[in-house]
Amino acid sequence: MEITYDIRYVGVNDHELDLFEGQYEVEHGMAYNSYVILDEKTAVLDSVDARFGDAWLEQVKAALQTRQPDYLIVQHMEPDHSANIAAFMEAFPQAKLVASAKSFTMMKQFFGTDFSDRQVVVKDGDTLSLGKHELTFLAAPMVHWPEVIVTYDACDKVLFSADAFGKFGALDVEEDWACEARRYYVGIVGKFGVQVQNLLKKVSDLDIQTICPLHGPVLKENLSYYIDLYHTWSTYSVESEGVMIAYTSVYGNTKKAALLLAEKLEEKGCPKVVINDLARCDMAEAVEDAFRYGRLVLATTTYNGDVFPFMREFLSELKERNFQNRRIGLIENGSWAPTAVKAMRNMLEGCKNLTFVDTTVKIMSALNEESAAAIDALAEEICAD
Repeated sequence: MEITYDIRYVGVNDHELDLFEGQYEVEHGMAYNSYVILDEKTAVLDSVDARFGDAWLEQVKAALQTRQPDYLIVQHMEPDHSANIAAFMEAFPQAKLVASAKSFTMMKQFFGTDFSDRQVVVKDGDTLSLGKHELTFLAAPMVHWPEVIVTYDACDKVLFSADAFGKFGALDVEEDWACEARRYYVGIVGKFGVQVQNLLKKVSDLDIQTICPLHGPVLKENLSYYIDLYHTWSTYSVESEGVMIAYTSVYGNTKKAALLLAEKLEEKGCPKVVINDLARCDMAEAVEDAFRYGRLVLATTTYNGDVFPFMREFLSELKERNFQNRRIGLIENGSWAPTAVKAMRNMLEGCKNLTFVDTTVKIMSALNEESAAAIDALAEEICAD
């Protein structure tokens, strides 16, 4: 696939994978992206997952035609992008490796060698000329590994963005970009908002006409849309107005409370209400929703003096990803000693700029007039501007 006159796509689609990074469901597969730049000298940017090494090398050779690669640029050492470095170096013995110092340290760990006689070590701001294509390397530590660099081609105005601007899903499947890019960002990059902001600031003055990530489609149109979303996500800002209700329920009574709250919110004109049963939903999608919407209600049963396990997992996921800047409502259920509200508050300690509404709902086994009225008050308060 031609990206520009001199840049070719040589990535692969993976429809064999069920769980990305061993945890994220990928119904529509994954793309592992790699690129070739053809100039007086030639460069390949990143490799692909180990299972597709032979196919990738054949595509690289086809893109190069009769030429040999001068460089393999390694932007990110995660194995889905670096697994075929050794095979590439064996196939092209004259090629040099371009990477950060930390990447070469990781190569020694992965392959038993750091290719010391073929290294080109680059740091933030270094350049590499291929001819008319002048490449500038920008350090992007912890987006989302410490060794990461991104690469800007001033000739074709292309940003090779490593895992930034990536998404779940293979490239031969048509689907909305934002949904799976958001789930990918929150799950994998979300903890590192400050570092993403640092990268966005570095590239803000560049004339970028194309973004080439390591996962997901090449982005060429309406780039401000994607960049603005990344700014929203990395500042933990509210993307969509609405309320997300996350609940767990053992015998259905807490579920009834969650559904009643959703009904009350809709009656009061809440623009969007999303409900997640944490025991049955895709946990990554529930976490994504919590970061998308500005208001979150947590409803759970007291369990062993704490909260139900799926709620504990959910709150741990939020805290791990620096959840912040949200309005929170709480509902607890218990038959003799409800303690879930206290436990949930304790689990969210340390999260920045969380505003807990005054009304909390206590259900003793099942809804009654008093707890139903409290849910109505909670709906009023969570909807208030």
